[in-house]
Amino acid sequence: MVFQHTLSLSTRGRGTHDLTRAVREAVRDSGIRTGLCHVFVQHTSASLMLCENADPAVRADLERFMARLAPDGDPLFRHDDEGPDDMPAHVRTVLTGADLTLPVAGGDCVLGTWQGVYLWEHRTQAQRRAVTVTVYGE
Repeated sequence: MVFQHTLSLSTRGRGTHDLTRAVREAVRDSGIRTGLCHVFVQHTSASLMLCENADPAVRADLERFMARLAPDGDPLFRHDDEGPDDMPAHVRTVLTGADLTLPVAGGDCVLGTWQGVYLWEHRTQAQRRAVTVTVYGE
């Protein structure tokens, strides 16, 4: 059996957005008890990550690290059609990934105690994002 649902969300700009509850709800709505949950963001300047959900400082530290790795306005980048954060956003997405696959057991995502699913917005301005959740199994 296969179930698919697209989440639509507005971001406030750069930073993380917790999708854990919405992904778990999609899995529950699927009726699938055992299988896999694939989560995919349909954009090239936002990514998905499985990250600690207990201390927000972890995500803030990741943002500071990424700012050092792919800084806005870096003269190395030629692609700046949408501003100084354009190419750094693409680099951040390529480095972190556009999808996650999670096991499903007992009709829920199998996550560790401190794990959460996050959309990581890499653009500085607010954006509309689509995330497709596909659940396979029985």
